[in-house]
Amino acid sequence: METTRQKKISGILQSDLTSILQKLLKHVGKNSVISSVTKVKISPDLSLAKIYTSVFPVSQAKPVFKLIELNKSSIRNSLGILIKNQVRRVPAIEFYLDDSLDHIAKIEKALEEKSNPIKDTDLLEKRKAI
Repeated sequence: METTRQKKISGILQSDLTSILQKLLKHVGKNSVISSVTKVKISPDLSLAKIYTSVFPVSQAKPVFKLIELNKSSIRNSLGILIKNQVRRVPAIEFYLDDSLDHIAKIEKALEEKSNPIKDTDLLEKRKAI
């Protein structure tokens, strides 16, 4: 169960990280790629933040995620500048790729076909639990 403080910090991190990621993508010349933070889970002691990012178009997800991982320290530094008045310490950040858009597209594609993925669950790939 998240505390009010965790929810507040998660919301702040989500909005600030989205803008930081967009600036990073513009800086490296990926203007046609959209990256957003879909969810932030923060530990009870506010020392670790798990950040789930979504990338559109999905075909660019792996290179963009690799770029984010390579620039993790500069992203954390930029985040520290933005949230210095809200927290004492900037939490360590871990990025995870949120593939829910891709999964939704696969479900829609399966529903358009004649076979029924609801009756035959083997038609869709199994998702990993987050």
